[in-house]
Amino acid sequence: MLEVEATGKNLEQAIENALFELKAPREDVDIKILDEGGFFRKAKVRVSISQDEVEKYKNREKKSEPEIVETQKIEPFKEPKTEEKVEPVVKVDIPEEKPVQPKEKKEDKKPEIQRVKDFLEGILNRLSLTAKVEIKEEDDAIYAEIKDYSDIIGYRGEGLNGLQYLCTVYASKNDRHTKPIRLDCEGYRKRRESSLIALAQRMGRKVQRTHSSVRLEPMTAQERRIIHMALADNEEIETLSKGEEPHRYLIIRERKQSE
Repeated sequence: MLEVEATGKNLEQAIENALFELKAPREDVDIKILDEGGFFRKAKVRVSISQDEVEKYKNREKKSEPEIVETQKIEPFKEPKTEEKVEPVVKVDIPEEKPVQPKEKKEDKKPEIQRVKDFLEGILNRLSLTAKVEIKEEDDAIYAEIKDYSDIIGYRGEGLNGLQYLCTVYASKNDRHTKPIRLDCEGYRKRRESSLIALAQRMGRKVQRTHSSVRLEPMTAQERRIIHMALADNEEIETLSKGEEPHRYLIIRERKQSE
């Protein structure tokens, strides 16, 4: 299968559905928007394997066999039900007492790096995961990495980004001034960066070859920055950010189009 048409409640979902059907990453395909969708209709796209990648996927279809992937289902935590006992009402005269002043909360004196590590390990334990946490502090940030459990990454790193955000919020509570938290899992960030650089270079060549602009899927601010930097030295094309978060995306086009 080298081309599919897919629908979704929005363009992003339609593209994801097509990529799933093709079993191909975004950087190996060309996307044509057939319908952007609306209130009463779904978005529709046609996604095909790029011409320079066709041979690879033809060979894959000849050799590939169905692969069964077992995934671990994580059940949501439920509080145990307890039966309420109704005690008989007894009237008791309670002597008047002076109001008790609330005790001041003791501030956690642990170093920031240890608090972040404890927080991460607490979440993983709550999910019954046996993953390990390695953490180190440098001048610019605190770097933490989860080992032995890559499923936490999620699609396009969404799970990892969400967990990193929680760590940042936790570390900065009580108006603390903290260093940025950089969370990774099994070297995903480096692999993702290499993939985005390759995508940027391939899409840049495509724009120069076809003289048509290319719209990329929504990305985080950090991922968009990687694309910008990868094409910054190319004087014939430019990159523009469009849309609103969290659906902000990039357009790659020839510079002469903006004149």
